Parts: sequence; structure tokens; C-alpha cells
Amino acid sequence: MKNVIVIGVAGGTGSGKTTLVNCLKQEFDNEVATISHDYYYKSNDDLSLEERKKLNYDHPNAFDTELMISHIKKLKKGESIKRPVYSFIKHTRLDETEEVKPAKVIIVEGILIFENKDLLELMDIKIFVDTDADVRLIRRILRDVKDRGRDLDSVINQYLTTVKPMHEEFVEPSKKNADIIIPEGGFNNVAISMVIDKIKAFLSQG
Repeated sequence: MKNVIVIGVAGGTGSGKTTLVNCLKQEFDNEVATISHDYYYKSNDDLSLEERKKLNYDHPNAFDTELMISHIKKLKKGESIKRPVYSFIKHTRLDETEEVKPAKVIIVEGILIFENKDLLELMDIKIFVDTDADVRLIRRILRDVKDRGRDLDSVINQYLTTVKPMHEEFVEPSKKNADIIIPEGGFNNVAISMVIDKIKAFLSQG
């Protein structure tokens, strides 16, 4: 496909990445294909549920990033993909997959997508969503308890033992790879307007 733009949206857990992605999807409608790194967690189906619960899901090794890269390359070529479906309750991939059709705008989202050199090379615009740690923690607690069936103690324990240390080791340093840093993500209307204008300009090129 010609005039395909790949946009990376990174940032810490609960930073507002999804809100920003949804703003872009609303603006460009059916011209957008979205790929989240969260879809590509390794299955670990050789482990029991209790063992899977104890894994570090905020380390780069938790993801099948190679599969994600191959899928992005296919989308850029105009080919549909069947991306994994992951259960955050069972902590494993489900048997079904979901079809993603190629589009002019490919949005890649995840906390660690700027950590991988091969993944970075596929992106035309790299956006880092920068939000205070206390705000991110509150958002994560609300999401994991409401949407992922977690209890408060387990969420806080995971945050202190893996999420926070991995953010400091991998996520925060990857910010240097961003082209644009947006405070508060999807709530920053000025920055969103600038990004939308940039995408429109790219798509209008012959």
C-alpha cells in the first residue's frame, strides 16, 4: 500500500495512551488499523494459572514482539492479519484470533514499543504519553479491578514489585526515542490537533 503511516504511541501504564489512540481512531475512522502490544503477550500455556499470575508482565521478554513486527510489516504491504486474543483474567492467549485489515494509518500502542529497535524502525511518528506516576497508578488500579477481575492487594503488589521497577528500567528511558512527548495524552487537545494535522499532511502526499 502507498502512503501508509505507522504511528507508535508509548508511555507508562495508565498514562492515557488508549485515550489518545481513540481520538485518532475517531478522526480517521476506517483509515485506521490498531495494534496493541498487549495482544502479543506470550501464551505461557505450559504453566498453571497460579504460576502465570506470578510472571513479570512488564518486561520486554513477556511479549512475542517478533510476531507483532511481522504483522505490522504485512499490514504495511496491504495484507490482512489475524492477531492474537489475550485474556487478562486467565493470563494466556485464547484459541480465537481477530482479523485486522490493512489501513492508511497503523497505530501501534504499548508501554514498551520504543524499547525494541526493530519495532522502532517501522514507525514514522513516535509519540510518548507522559503522565505523573500517581495519576497512572490510580488509573491502573481502577482498570485492573473493574475490567480485569483483580483485587486491590494484588494490583498494588504487582505495581510495587514489577510495574514500577520495569517502568524505571525500560519505559522511562525509551522516552528518548520519541519524536513527540505529549503530557496527559488524550486530554491534551492542542497536541492532538498537531498530531492529526501531521497525519493528514502525510496522507495527502502523492
